[in-house]
Amino acid sequence: MNFYTTILGSGAALPTVARHCSGQVVNINGTRLMLDCGENSQTQMRIYHQKLQSVGTIFLTHLHGDHFFGLPGLLSTMHLCGRQTPVDIFAPAGIAQAMELFMTVAGSHLDFPVCYHELSHTEGCLQVFENERCLVSAFPLLHSVPTYGYLIQEKPRGNNPARRYAYCTDTGYTESFLPYIHQVDLLCLESTFDSSFASVAAEKLHCTTVQAATLALKAEAGQLLLTHISARFKEPDKLLAEAQAVFPNTLIASDGERYEVHYPTA
Repeated sequence: MNFYTTILGSGAALPTVARHCSGQVVNINGTRLMLDCGENSQTQMRIYHQKLQSVGTIFLTHLHGDHFFGLPGLLSTMHLCGRQTPVDIFAPAGIAQAMELFMTVAGSHLDFPVCYHELSHTEGCLQVFENERCLVSAFPLLHSVPTYGYLIQEKPRGNNPARRYAYCTDTGYTESFLPYIHQVDLLCLESTFDSSFASVAAEKLHCTTVQAATLALKAEAGQLLLTHISARFKEPDKLLAEAQAVFPNTLIASDGERYEVHYPTA
């Protein structure tokens, strides 16, 4: 049974050749869910062999451009390719207004329904999506605009335990969401800066490598995957080493790579 995420973009606000803006496609036993849709996501999907029409549900963490500026282009391309089936979009309040304004100004239309599910809860973990293969819940993070993390849990089959994947970006250091990600099998967490930029991270409400690793340790996560890497860090080795010193089972995301959500070890 498949449960993995393919990285479309692992960079922060300023895209580079090596790291595009945030985006992932999660495959959970045949269901494909998109997490964030930064600029150029549709091209990244083609490069990394993710079929555009196979994605029908999109979850946006927040409405900063590097997390949703790719959405108008993606939807427009789906339209040009003849899509008829609906697309569901889960995002903070304001996404429907933003997209309707864009489509009006651009004189564009879509031949398929787009259903916007706007999130507005300011505390707690709320289930927002369910199908025959998985459950998805949203919980608030700590950022300069309303921002949500997502917990994706597969529905168990036979005697297999349910694996869980948490995607948390952007956020400053806070332990408020630890109860919702406790013992997740894979935790994808932003790590915009190394520890030398701790004051900048605090000001901008982002995490450092050490802070991300500390959260993974406190959450008792199975594995940590660092993402949202600032363009100033050309080589990831230092970032990875800092995190692994706190939480050894850490990886750093790379565009185009696939990361498995493993079953918990006994």
